[in-house]
Amino acid sequence: MFSESIENGHRNRYPRSGEQPRVREELDQKVAQRTEEPAAANRGLKEEILKEQSLAAENPKAYEGIAALKARSEIENTYLQDEIRNQHNFEEILGNSPELLKLLDRVELAAPVDTNVLIIGETGAGKELIARAIHSRSARRNSPLVKVNCGAIPSGLVESELFGHVKGAFTSASERRIGRFELANNGSLFLDEVGELPLETQVKLLRVLQEHEFEPVGSNRTIKVNVRIIAATNRDLAKAVQSGGFRSDLYYRLNVIPLRVPALRDRKSDIPQLVIAFLQQSAKRMGKSVQSVSPETMRLLVEYSWPGNIRELLNVIERGVILSKGSVLKLGADLLPIEASDMSIVPEAIDETKNSDSLEEVERQHILRVLKRTGWVISGPSGAGAILDIHPNTLRSLMNRLRIRRALQSHIVSGAHGRERAIF
Repeated sequence: MFSESIENGHRNRYPRSGEQPRVREELDQKVAQRTEEPAAANRGLKEEILKEQSLAAENPKAYEGIAALKARSEIENTYLQDEIRNQHNFEEILGNSPELLKLLDRVELAAPVDTNVLIIGETGAGKELIARAIHSRSARRNSPLVKVNCGAIPSGLVESELFGHVKGAFTSASERRIGRFELANNGSLFLDEVGELPLETQVKLLRVLQEHEFEPVGSNRTIKVNVRIIAATNRDLAKAVQSGGFRSDLYYRLNVIPLRVPALRDRKSDIPQLVIAFLQQSAKRMGKSVQSVSPETMRLLVEYSWPGNIRELLNVIERGVILSKGSVLKLGADLLPIEASDMSIVPEAIDETKNSDSLEEVERQHILRVLKRTGWVISGPSGAGAILDIHPNTLRSLMNRLRIRRALQSHIVSGAHGRERAIF
């Protein structure tokens, strides 16, 4: 295989001439094998680098998506927990008057039908309870019921609240916000005081009802949603349509199934049951031993007209429980609601030419009565806003819309340094 030769005293071995190509091939194979290993390692390293670079590019979007999903999950969980606490809605709605039972029958019929509902009723009559009852008896009951008070949101933020916004959409938009429509996907959206929505927002709401899609503020990305709308109002929307304050096409979209919640004065037979229930709840929560109501107090409570409806009744009972010293609730003159004769409004405050049976006029007169009780003080724990259970700014907006103005001579009081100031 090898030949030997002696050169300069050294013995050298050489492949024989016929074997040289084979040996060279073996050497080439070994060299190729040894160089392939680092080449393969180098290729693997390049692939890892490209993979890491790809992940680095995708991570901001992934993190943003994870953060959005986490935020949505937390908010949805809050709504679902609220629904779990209030899942027995008909048990929350107390009474057996014919007017109430008629309403509950319509709720049972409307709940399974996946269409929009418009709940009409005075402030404090229990419209939200009816909305929860509809949702809990619908096919969407396992998804959240998302609530929006349209009258409590500043006009410039309504669209952001409903449809969400992206980061940088406006000056204070420091991060992406998920809108109520997106949160309510596959569930129900309760639009309370829907009549307070600005006209420009009504247009976008109509599009969502028709196309089931929207774009967040500052984004061109279209989001598809499947939402049932349950709207509520204390206004006469038909008149608002005639006056141009509410879009007719949106009104017809919302008013598929109208439900009218009776005022408490129209279901006086339910007042004793409500009084006892509120008494027990308040006494338990406050650790008081009040257990019953005196016959005279109950008579006065039943005879009162309750312009603030159930919310006003609850406030009166809570106030009575707090100040009560015995086991029987007895409301004195300082705790009883102001009688109708004592709640007369200054003549200039009421326009006698208006239809006193309209929801808007009833609301107007109720606000006037409460303002007179508080001496036209709106803010603070004893102000009209607290009694009506609405934000003072919302009350001021209502007063402007209903053209409620106090007579000049009683509206101004003397302030410091002889200056005059208004109590608001």
